[in-house]
Amino acid sequence: MQRTNYSSGAKWEDIVGYSRAVKVGNIIEVTGTVAVDDNSNLVGGNDAYEQTKFIIQKIEAVLQKAGASLKDVVRTRMFVTDISRWEEYGKAHGEFFATIKPCTSMIEVKGLIAPEYLIEIEATAILQQ
Repeated sequence: MQRTNYSSGAKWEDIVGYSRAVKVGNIIEVTGTVAVDDNSNLVGGNDAYEQTKFIIQKIEAVLQKAGASLKDVVRTRMFVTDISRWEEYGKAHGEFFATIKPCTSMIEVKGLIAPEYLIEIEATAILQQ
């Protein structure tokens, strides 16, 4: 099967050794995504809902580059730094996935790579052949 790596152009990809997304056959895996724009600026500040929305939009953009859409997402994993804010994360996730209803997990973690990141999301999409 053919493998295609998708890059965001972030310097961290070469330093850490990862891709923004990887497509093998009809499966697309999207790496952990945080709420930073193309200039590495935080989006959403301390607003868990806004960070989550921005992250899902970033995931949607890379899926489109790979020939997919959010409708192809079968799994999301949300790593959050404060589980008590689950309704804020969940509200944004639900706005994008209400009718798609992928499998999902919301897991509280001690911290993410920078303290201003409230949530990091991974996604798996499968294209129908």
